[in-house]
Amino acid sequence: MDCFVQCGQFPRRGVISIGDRSEIPLPTSAYNLSIVLIGVSHPGNLGAVCRTILNYGFVQLRLVNPRCDPDDVEARNRAKHAGRVLDGCTVHTSLEDATADASLIIGTSGKREIGSKTNFRHFVYPWELAERLEHFDGNVCLVFGEEGKGMSTEDLVKCDYLVTLPTWEGYPIANLSHAVNACVYELHRSRVFARQGKEAGMPDIVPLERGIPTELKQVLMQTVRELADALPGNDERRKSFRHSLSRSIMRSMPTQGEANRLIGGLLDATTAIQYVEGNEAWRSQRRRKISREEE
Repeated sequence: MDCFVQCGQFPRRGVISIGDRSEIPLPTSAYNLSIVLIGVSHPGNLGAVCRTILNYGFVQLRLVNPRCDPDDVEARNRAKHAGRVLDGCTVHTSLEDATADASLIIGTSGKREIGSKTNFRHFVYPWELAERLEHFDGNVCLVFGEEGKGMSTEDLVKCDYLVTLPTWEGYPIANLSHAVNACVYELHRSRVFARQGKEAGMPDIVPLERGIPTELKQVLMQTVRELADALPGNDERRKSFRHSLSRSIMRSMPTQGEANRLIGGLLDATTAIQYVEGNEAWRSQRRRKISREEE
């Protein structure tokens, strides 16, 4: 076994490290995205960018006049299991060369300029970028400037339009890897909404549609009604409890699985109250199927 696997050091090129799940296909998009970094100087930032873009299913990275080596130990360590992005990155001598095949070039900036420079800075937010690209078919380059400087005005005017983060005006400039994360998160978020459950590479642990069929809702409301009816006290108290619980449940927009579990729990609660109250219904009706009643 290689030393880096045992000691947690960075992997050599071409070696699959622990935790690699490259057999899972990358998410798909109508567009083909490349992240372009101009003059990146800190290997830690470079590695962090690799990690964040692979987190969201993007792998293409282009470096323009980088001031650090993709094989730097810190870059590899910060990339963790995203070494494949470093392995596949390309190096270019100019922004024009790096974006030569792009149908769309998108710049980024956090600078709040005044005067003539504002003519070059008409921004959209990251979520607007995601909306614009949703049905775009072509090569897209998303460009980020050097740490501490950002993109020059000369490079900004080469872009088709610009993206900025909705940061606080008192401190608008974000760390490079954080800025990349904010942008690719929104791009991937758009893909998740469109194709969750339809692609193996998409997460599918959170339901996007939180609703239940009418029949299941009727059964759920019937269990609420029966629990309310089993409570001690007067009719007004039982009616108030029933309405409050029904509204609380439906405001939470339960999934079908949650609704089924609630039904089971409410039935058990009703049975327990009936048992304590000496109501023989707990025995004859325990774990019965609910018979829906008209309101």
